[in-house]
Amino acid sequence: MKTGKSQKSLNSKERPLYNPHELEIKWQKQWEANGLDLTIEPDPGDKTFYALSMFPYPSGTLHMGHVRNYVITDVLARFHRMKGYKVLQPMGWDAFGLPAENAAIERGVSPSNWTKNNICQMREQLKRLGLSIDWNREFATCDSEYYRWTQYLFLELFDSGLAYQKEAIVNWDPIDKTVLANEQVDPDGKSWRSGAVVEKKLLKQWFLKITDYAPKLLNDLNGLIDWPERVKTMQSNWIGKSEGVTIQFKLENSAEEYIEVFTTRADTLFGVTYLVLAPEHPLLDNIVSREQKPKLEHFKDSINQLSDMERASDRREKCGINIGTNALHPITGEPIPLWVGDYVLPHYGSGIVMGVPAHDQRDFKFAKKYDLPIKYVIKNPNINEASEDFAFTDEGIMFNSSIYNGKKSKEVKLEIIKKGEEEGWAKSQTNYKLRDWLISRQRYWGCPIPIIHCVSCGTVPLNINDLPLKLPPLEGKLSKGDSELTKDIDWVDTICPKCSGPAKRETDTMDTFMCSSWYFLRFTDPKNNSKPFSYETSDKWLPVSQYVGGIEHAILHLLYARFFTKALFDKHLVKIKEPFQKLLTQGMVQGVTYKNPRSGAYIHQSKIQDKSSPLDPNSGEKLEVIYEKMSKSKYNGVDPSGVIDKFGADTSRLFILFKAPPEKDLEWDDADVEGQYRFICRLCKLVKRVTNKFDTRKLKKFKIDYTKQNLTKEDKELRRLVHMAIISVTEDLEDNPQFNTAISELMKLSNAINEMFDVVSDTLLLESTIVLIKLLAPFAPHISEEFWFQLQKEKSVHLSEWPKHDNDAITKDSFELIIQVKGKVRGSIQAPANADNNELERLVLSSEISKKWLLGKDPRRIIIVPGKLVNLVP
Repeated sequence: MKTGKSQKSLNSKERPLYNPHELEIKWQKQWEANGLDLTIEPDPGDKTFYALSMFPYPSGTLHMGHVRNYVITDVLARFHRMKGYKVLQPMGWDAFGLPAENAAIERGVSPSNWTKNNICQMREQLKRLGLSIDWNREFATCDSEYYRWTQYLFLELFDSGLAYQKEAIVNWDPIDKTVLANEQVDPDGKSWRSGAVVEKKLLKQWFLKITDYAPKLLNDLNGLIDWPERVKTMQSNWIGKSEGVTIQFKLENSAEEYIEVFTTRADTLFGVTYLVLAPEHPLLDNIVSREQKPKLEHFKDSINQLSDMERASDRREKCGINIGTNALHPITGEPIPLWVGDYVLPHYGSGIVMGVPAHDQRDFKFAKKYDLPIKYVIKNPNINEASEDFAFTDEGIMFNSSIYNGKKSKEVKLEIIKKGEEEGWAKSQTNYKLRDWLISRQRYWGCPIPIIHCVSCGTVPLNINDLPLKLPPLEGKLSKGDSELTKDIDWVDTICPKCSGPAKRETDTMDTFMCSSWYFLRFTDPKNNSKPFSYETSDKWLPVSQYVGGIEHAILHLLYARFFTKALFDKHLVKIKEPFQKLLTQGMVQGVTYKNPRSGAYIHQSKIQDKSSPLDPNSGEKLEVIYEKMSKSKYNGVDPSGVIDKFGADTSRLFILFKAPPEKDLEWDDADVEGQYRFICRLCKLVKRVTNKFDTRKLKKFKIDYTKQNLTKEDKELRRLVHMAIISVTEDLEDNPQFNTAISELMKLSNAINEMFDVVSDTLLLESTIVLIKLLAPFAPHISEEFWFQLQKEKSVHLSEWPKHDNDAITKDSFELIIQVKGKVRGSIQAPANADNNELERLVLSSEISKKWLLGKDPRRIIIVPGKLVNLVP
């Protein structure tokens, strides 16, 4: 395994030919002065391309993951601009949220100052990459002129009944002292931010009714043909559609009371031996027996610290208690014991599940643990007797099921549902696992919720004319206790906009994902002072043509943005139903990592003396050398600024694009970075040879004008290679971007020009060089611009037209025809590309090869494979 050590030092003699630092600063200043990257508003009929990277949290320092994301987007933006599209490539900052607040608390500064300083620093780092970003459209979500419109959109949702407040059991982060959405709790029940074990609390919180859009969010995934299947599968699983039936079970000793149970397996109804309620079910306190009530309360306390994911996880042993009450089977009337189980969640279905241990593996384990009856009612049609060692979960033949015995379970499922609906104890139903989006956060650094609580009027929305509701300035230092908003009495106490009586402001702030769920809309119309965006202006650009970001946002950000777009569509605020046409989820950037396999400790590279045989400096143990995602905690990060300082931005861009396909993980290696630097140096030498061959006046006046019939054999071959490169690079940048193979084509073309430099005409030499520079421009914008002006061009290469291939150029006049005798290759000749079989036969028989091997005799058979070979059979 490579360890990132350069295999060969840079040749200092090459440096004067290519000084990336001076060159890149020069062109970045020139582009800014000329407004090269400013967005040109499209006219009717114009082709548009909206290129967008998921905007960053302003941590203060770029990492290589950022570089990969933004360079990918930039290549596509530059490519489409040269293809004649009006291009929008903006940049902003996802600036609210806990990370900034926690950083400010640790440093004793305000989150506002901390964030603004970081933005300034990261903006300059991004500009060094030569990204063609329209910085005039920049904003941060913590700008009051931005969150004014986040509040406006919240009120639109509130007006539609999609935003509401209720008391609910929520996920509580004990370290960050705030509520978390279900999506922000990992499978181990820990906070995605702080890593703390999440607790459960009953709090009054704000929610968005994303569940109202569950069918649309699920069904419309089918139309996202340019999204990765992995992302669509993750969203589909999270939405979790289940087709089933709700069945009523009457309570024993009660003529009127019943409980409802949702199931997707009505065919197993005769196999129910117990029912299990969620510990939070509201009926529990009314139906639990007096003897079991203390045990129930103790059981509830024991699972209070478990997250929903932990409770539902197959890795955990399930626990429960009998509550001392029975229900009655809707068909047989038999008593069925009621249990409470930690694995049943209150917000899925009715919060009660049927226990069918014979036909559900989870139920089987639960029944075995608590010695509950197991009744098989479906059997494998290929086996005479059902095994009692495990649950049979497939479809099969019914037995132990009264009048349904001997029928196929698939048919019986429908028959039982029909019977239940006719008798009034069953109803077909579709359920979703998706829960409403909890947006309340008990922190200061977030978008204030524009709601007033009035004793007389209740919950009252703020008037739109009073927006933005700004965060109050901080008078002291932040702390990790209660939100500073709750402590600011002057801010909390206010006047009701409805009755003018005394009232209080909502002190929760919004989840930062609220801000990032619509930011792409604001970029289309960022200077609008009367509304978040104009319907007409946004329609010119939307949907986003290409969205680029990490797979980790598949469920959170991408799902929320889709919901927001659909809700705004229903409000007639946007014309689109989906926000992002194409989605590219780039792989991670991995660095060489030294790890002690026994302790799991990561070791900094600087502490390793011999990298060919690395040892733990503390214990002397042999270390693993592996590639892992770059991280400060793993000591394997590479500072982009250091790479740019050493090699330049163009080299960094080429490496990050060439090393691996965009959707795959990339393994960082300094030697490969150096390889891209050398490639640029070779290009510098090539262009220097070209400019030395033509004086300045000739370059200015030179026009590519030639008669194809007068091209030499070498001219035709180079021209063919040039136009094959145009086809390949263009294809690699279109439907399914493959930047690594595109750069490989550029390398092959540059090698071909160098090899044929002295044998082709001036026309072909100049044409091939110009095409090479144009094809290189999206990948390495600075050096391409330098080459372009060395060829005495007046306008920027990035404003030039993308090369178009000539079909005639890629067609060969002749081809190599293989000659076989009795199936063995004996030689080859050149044959005209348009030769028919008769002509091929004539050419072969008159060749010296056939004369030699046929010894003057005529062949008995001639087998011709057009365009490839002729086989002579003597």
